[in-house]
Amino acid sequence: MPRDYYDVLGVARGAENSEIKSAFRRLARQYHPDVSQEADAEAKFKEINEAYEVLSDDDKRARYDRFGHAGVNGSGSGFPGGVGGFGGFEDIFDIFNSAFGEQPRGRRRGPTAGRDRRVDVTIDFVEAVFGVEKEVEFQRLESCDSCDGTGAAKGSRPSTCGTCNGSGEVRQVQQTFLGSMVRAQTCPHCGGKGQVISNPCRNCDGSGRRRKRAVLNVKIPAGVSEGIQIQVRGDGDAGERGAPPGNLFVVVHVKDHVYFKRKENDIILDIGINIAQATLGDRISVDTVDGPVELNIPPGVQTGKVFRLRGKGIPRLRSDGSNSGRGDQMVYVQVETPTELTERQRELFEQLAETLGRENAPRTGGRGFFDKVMDYLAGDE
Repeated sequence: MPRDYYDVLGVARGAENSEIKSAFRRLARQYHPDVSQEADAEAKFKEINEAYEVLSDDDKRARYDRFGHAGVNGSGSGFPGGVGGFGGFEDIFDIFNSAFGEQPRGRRRGPTAGRDRRVDVTIDFVEAVFGVEKEVEFQRLESCDSCDGTGAAKGSRPSTCGTCNGSGEVRQVQQTFLGSMVRAQTCPHCGGKGQVISNPCRNCDGSGRRRKRAVLNVKIPAGVSEGIQIQVRGDGDAGERGAPPGNLFVVVHVKDHVYFKRKENDIILDIGINIAQATLGDRISVDTVDGPVELNIPPGVQTGKVFRLRGKGIPRLRSDGSNSGRGDQMVYVQVETPTELTERQRELFEQLAETLGRENAPRTGGRGFFDKVMDYLAGDE
């Protein structure tokens, strides 16, 4: 369980904000990992920051005083992004990096890269097995034709920002408990881009991009499964002012088949045979995604018997879109017991039951009664 935040900073519950701030400064200097020689300095430093983030905020402190750690769940973890009393640094490490001769991280954004786009496409089972090319339609941001993506009206061009001189950031010197620190911030005039547009393009309002309908043909490789994403590089939103474009992600959905099912790279097929076929054996036609094939049913087959048709399954899809062989088709046999019989069929089954019920019953010469029953059920009579 986390320690009490007041105990962490070593202050009383009724401590003033100035006392809390002073305690934090003292402990931060003592336990910063770059300074302290103690083995658990990093853990203590994190705990100190966690406590200060809560106790330096009046609202969080009030909730903590009333409900304890549950009242600020999720608020007091990690390092504070903008510790009170230190001028809003984005990361407290900026303070210590500067103190030990390192410059704070730059804030320049520059032209923004294009965002990724997503489109969903539905294919049928057989298309997923063999692959297919599909036309997809979606909306994306494309470079403005009127200004060639610059954002400036024809006859003009973006100019260098006078506030940051094109750097995209401005710097300020601040006094902290560690001395003078240089703080870098995104330029408020140009938004970190380093350029400003005084005469924006009317067609794109200076953004350099316009939303358009895109139609693409996407190749879906053999062996895809439900929910797989295909990345099409560079076909997302256009980037700002020459920045790289985003990518298009095609999410594939596969329709269920009427009787084929998929298990990893194997295809599952359930078939039913009658009692005569199960007893005498037969040669039947079985559907596969490649077309019908002949399957030999040996005499005496039971429900649950599985036959493997090698190489009749789904291609094994590699991460690069290529294939490595195919799975198999597994044929599960179900022996179907008739539920409705004609009078003749019932008579034959009753005679068969009597014959099967006698142990070591002698067989008559020539074709036996059992053979005749099976021929009848198989449709030969």
